[in-house]
Amino acid sequence: MDRNKIKEKMYAKNYREKMTEHSRSGSFWSNRTPPPHQQPQPRSSSSYASLEMSTAPSSASPPSVFLGVDVDVGTGSARAGLFDEKGKLLGSSSSPIQIWKEGDCVEQSSTDIWLAICSAVKAACSLANVAGSEVAGLGFAATCSLVAVDSDGSPVSVSWSGDSRRNIIVWMDHRAVNQAERINSCNSPVLQYCGGGLSPEMQPPKLLWVKENLPETWSMAFRWMDLSDWLSYRATGDDTRSLCTTVCKWTYLGHAHLQQINERESRNMEACGWDDDFWEEIGLGDLVDGHHSKIGRSVAFPGHSLGSGLTATAAKELGLSAGIPVGTSLIDAHAGGVGVMESVPISDSSAEEFDPEGICHRMVLVCGTSTCHMAISRDRLFIPGVWGPFWSAMVPEYWLTEGGQSATGALLDFIIENHAASPRLANRAASQKTSIFQLLNRLLESMMLDHGSPFVAALTENIHILPDFHGNRSPVADPQAKGIISGLTLDTSEKQLALLYLATVQGIAYGTRHIVEHCNSNGHKIDTLLACGGLAKNPLFIQEHADITGCSIILPRESESVLLGAAILGAVAAKKYATLHQAMKALNAAGQIIHPSKDPKVARYHKAKYTIFRQLYEQQLAHRSLMAEALA
Repeated sequence: MDRNKIKEKMYAKNYREKMTEHSRSGSFWSNRTPPPHQQPQPRSSSSYASLEMSTAPSSASPPSVFLGVDVDVGTGSARAGLFDEKGKLLGSSSSPIQIWKEGDCVEQSSTDIWLAICSAVKAACSLANVAGSEVAGLGFAATCSLVAVDSDGSPVSVSWSGDSRRNIIVWMDHRAVNQAERINSCNSPVLQYCGGGLSPEMQPPKLLWVKENLPETWSMAFRWMDLSDWLSYRATGDDTRSLCTTVCKWTYLGHAHLQQINERESRNMEACGWDDDFWEEIGLGDLVDGHHSKIGRSVAFPGHSLGSGLTATAAKELGLSAGIPVGTSLIDAHAGGVGVMESVPISDSSAEEFDPEGICHRMVLVCGTSTCHMAISRDRLFIPGVWGPFWSAMVPEYWLTEGGQSATGALLDFIIENHAASPRLANRAASQKTSIFQLLNRLLESMMLDHGSPFVAALTENIHILPDFHGNRSPVADPQAKGIISGLTLDTSEKQLALLYLATVQGIAYGTRHIVEHCNSNGHKIDTLLACGGLAKNPLFIQEHADITGCSIILPRESESVLLGAAILGAVAAKKYATLHQAMKALNAAGQIIHPSKDPKVARYHKAKYTIFRQLYEQQLAHRSLMAEALA
């Protein structure tokens, strides 16, 4: 047995011993689930040891608590949240996860993530005073990261280091830029459903990179899975993949099922949307073998009930009851879309109850480390440089258009943390028990008054930022794009940092405006934005987006929209709602609404800055061309 295989078996053995210490013994991948007990346990505030012995819910009085789990790279944590039948958050908790970053390579451990999930679920139940037996349904969401496991379910390293723990290539990993370029040069028909070309953040380029650079890993890997699919597989033993992950990140053609099935039938669909010619052409034809067993032999709509529900082993590890329905997963941003897209004022919601087009006028911004821009349509809309159209990838039987920015929260952190004034500001924020963003927002308000500026945004008249520090995902789809800052001086003060922060927020918002305008010029009719995620809690970030796009922005009542979206999957799997869309209408709720400024000077100012924003990229292309010619 080779050294890596020995390391993987030893790591799996150590993990099993660790789980045994916590009274969580048993096979990881058991497909056998004993019938659930019939006597429910009431809510209790007792220690969690009692929850591990809790029984499954009674069919006579089914509980109405839904559990959502999310793996969030931005916060570096696994998170769990419990919601009632009205979509109200009962309690949530998080547990840290490990991440390795080395150059373009970003990796994680599926074993570490599962342990963190177990911890987060137990803590959330304890905080919400909910017994494990009261959870009626469970759903998972996660970043679109690539997981490799062997035939025993043990991790297979995807790292140059050979460390068997590091079996996940994280979504933001850009090691496969060259592979993406080669794949895109083949001009396969499947590429038209990805905006014309694959991003290195998608799975085929990553898979090709592994095959070309880690042949031992390639031969050992028995399953390649999106992280959220791996989580549902780990929980149920059912290897049915989600239309969300396979369509959005693997080039699966979901619309192959258009005439075959509808959501209400809610059964496994034999995978018929793989384009075998594509995989052969790009050099990954071996993934076609075994009826695509390594990448997915069956798929299902988000929220489809998997297997026999939660296995006994997984239930014991999570402190829940065996047999709890588990819904087919979503990518985390798409779960945010499900958790917020119907968060409209009650009057609007009532008027649109039977209007299938009303939801098509909205775009969801899931604002975190990166930002995803999600819009749906009844018709298939091909938009150059924007991912999709993806059939049933988020809301079943609607086509999804997915724009995005690869670095938003990550970019703001980068700008702040690499400025000379950052340590002083961070210390002050800590002493005042506030965030550095709140301090910067207050500082900008003070500067506006001191300078006699007509509005806060005007402070950046001499600073312009192109935010493509991690490439451009949409709409120019250029992973080679770079960030630009125009207007730097030798000033290292906190005030100068505040201006750079504001200009960065504006640059991100101009990127959103570019995406919205591009989508609308290609068939969409977006006039309202809904925002969720960590950055949506920053009032400056949201107001600048409203002023720059000219759209009102609705914030959801519950700030944990990704967790709610995941919980909705569990509610649908538990048959509490006939369709995912019905569950969204029942559990989504609107909160604050932010309107764009009515001051014409604000609109005129942003129009000028937006023109400069667009010119910065054009200038970058010209510079690249000049340098390429000089080096030819």
